[in-house]
Amino acid sequence: MKRQFRSIFLVLFLCGSGPMTQPALADPPPTLAPRTRCQTCGMFVNKFPNWVTMLKTSKDYRYFDGMKDLMVFVLNSEQYGVARQDIEEIWVKDYYTLDWVDGRTCFYVVGSDVYGPMGHEFIPFATREGAENFRHDHAGQEILAFSAISKQHVESMRVGQKMR
Repeated sequence: MKRQFRSIFLVLFLCGSGPMTQPALADPPPTLAPRTRCQTCGMFVNKFPNWVTMLKTSKDYRYFDGMKDLMVFVLNSEQYGVARQDIEEIWVKDYYTLDWVDGRTCFYVVGSDVYGPMGHEFIPFATREGAENFRHDHAGQEILAFSAISKQHVESMRVGQKMR
């Protein structure tokens, strides 16, 4: 009986939704100074704390008012004085839980009826299931992995943007 219980437990653990299938949580970022500005557009990021994103370089932390502006920075990092290989970590907040998660492992919904502080936004989710639910509920057009986000995606979302 004990052996049977151990076998069942092992199968459930290996196949279940235990720690092996959970997305990696990022360490919380340093506390934001009240007047911290987005590195791309200059907006005060503390005005919209649920949308704040961040990256860590080999030298410092950079903050953004959303994933769209973070991607402008990442895709053009040399223009901002940072070599792409110096970007060590990217942190975003899962839209539903507001937990900090590794932005490179997230799924992003585009083309939904939800807008960020400056209009259209990549809406981040730690799990594909969360992204699918959101896409269904909010008329999202597409779900992208971090590696699939292109300059064309970013630029198409920036057309006509303005601060809210």
